[in-house]
Amino acid sequence: MPINWPRFVEIVNRHNHFLLTSHIRPDCDALGSELGMAGILESMGKSVRIVNGQQTPSNLAFIDPNNKIEVINENVQLTDLEDVEVLMVLDTSAWAQLGPMGDVLRATKAKKIVIDHHVSEDELGTEPFKNTTAEATGRLVVEAAEALNVELTPEIAMPVFAALATDTGWYRFGSTTSETFRTGAKLIDAGAKPADIYRELYERDTLGRLRLRGNVLARTATELNGRLAHTFILKEDFETTGAHPSDTEDLVNQTLAIDGTEAAVILVEQLSGGFKISFRSRCKMDCSQVAETFGGGGHKAAAGAFIDEPFETAQDKVLDAVRTEMR
Repeated sequence: MPINWPRFVEIVNRHNHFLLTSHIRPDCDALGSELGMAGILESMGKSVRIVNGQQTPSNLAFIDPNNKIEVINENVQLTDLEDVEVLMVLDTSAWAQLGPMGDVLRATKAKKIVIDHHVSEDELGTEPFKNTTAEATGRLVVEAAEALNVELTPEIAMPVFAALATDTGWYRFGSTTSETFRTGAKLIDAGAKPADIYRELYERDTLGRLRLRGNVLARTATELNGRLAHTFILKEDFETTGAHPSDTEDLVNQTLAIDGTEAAVILVEQLSGGFKISFRSRCKMDCSQVAETFGGGGHKAAAGAFIDEPFETAQDKVLDAVRTEMR
């Protein structure tokens, strides 16, 4: 269903103090949507804070040159947020993905809304503004600016372009439509510089990331006559390669380059324990449904979850679920 933008405009016009947040392990769609929305609201004279449950990954720090994004329980406390009138959650509708910001959502007396494009959702006690056909939450931020009659600026356009481009695999995923390119063109016209953003994202590899990529690709195995590819990363890989946890971003997509592969899975051991799972599909398998069996969610073609089990147990459970969906 289309988003009720007049209702969104009504909420924004009635309030002055906004808190924006998104999911843990934030990616460009989360960060770019927060920063773009903050720029829109600030241009209207609103007071805005962005507070996340985890720090921005170092490889994505370029998206926030003015260090607007704060981290709960580090440089901001729950008591610092008591004047918030609207808490806006962007790019997630799941309790598990909010991390410590979930406590803020539960405790606040503010009006609570969600802007998201993911199919999976929990009952967050929020008013939803969702379009699950949108390719990125960044696209919805552009629509919000249009609904509010706010002109896009370079400061808004840069992070939102990064959101749109990364969530569509730089416009190569099946979610990309002609409207995606029209939205991207609006952002370029407003001052986004695709070459600069691409360079920051993909042409600043560290030696550690290159070594980690080598490990991931060397471990890749295929089955179901090559239709399924899977690999993994263990905690000790970060120490032996010199890579950082944020260097795992997008590695699962590289396994889809194998000819004949229709689905891919990567398990990434977290420093705090357990495994983050990323699913990708270009077949009938619905990644969001598989992810939901492990408490996660996402889209048909891409989704994620978390499993707190020893490696072999986690791998067996995840691959069994994927095999069942693919057969």
